[in-house]
Amino acid sequence: MSERLPHEKGFHISWDQLHRDARALAWRLDGKGPENGAWKAVVAITRGGMAPAMIVARELDIRKVDTISVKSYDHQSQSEPQILKSPDSKLIGDGTGILIIDDLVDTGKTLEAVRSFMPKAHVATVYAKPLGRDQVETFITEVSQDTWIFFPWDMALQYVEPYRDNE
Repeated sequence: MSERLPHEKGFHISWDQLHRDARALAWRLDGKGPENGAWKAVVAITRGGMAPAMIVARELDIRKVDTISVKSYDHQSQSEPQILKSPDSKLIGDGTGILIIDDLVDTGKTLEAVRSFMPKAHVATVYAKPLGRDQVETFITEVSQDTWIFFPWDMALQYVEPYRDNE
């Protein structure tokens, strides 16, 4: 049996699975907003949060959608988060009624940076790892800290060697 690299303990997400999980996230958030159950706006953490945020906004009929751009990864290596673009301050205020959506919380450092802009916002992610779990109010699936999630926008179909090689 061949040795695997750490990132090869992978959780592969298809477009269909992401869509189902993002819809499930919307269902959990439905009626939980502070304005008679409604949310004022969605803020997607770019880039990974854009697809789930679009699905959540559609399912909950939220028309005001903005982004906050945070860079914290170069391929598979994480660094300190940098805010590259902030959402409209008139729209978000202190975050009350704002739903922040991301694909994944890993260590929680990105969400710490985002929360500094919107301390009263509700943070929801589709997937969560244990180190960042406390930064999220709502999520769908928890995965182990050492699992690398392969999102559909990062993958292409190609041949893969069998796990066990009998030669």
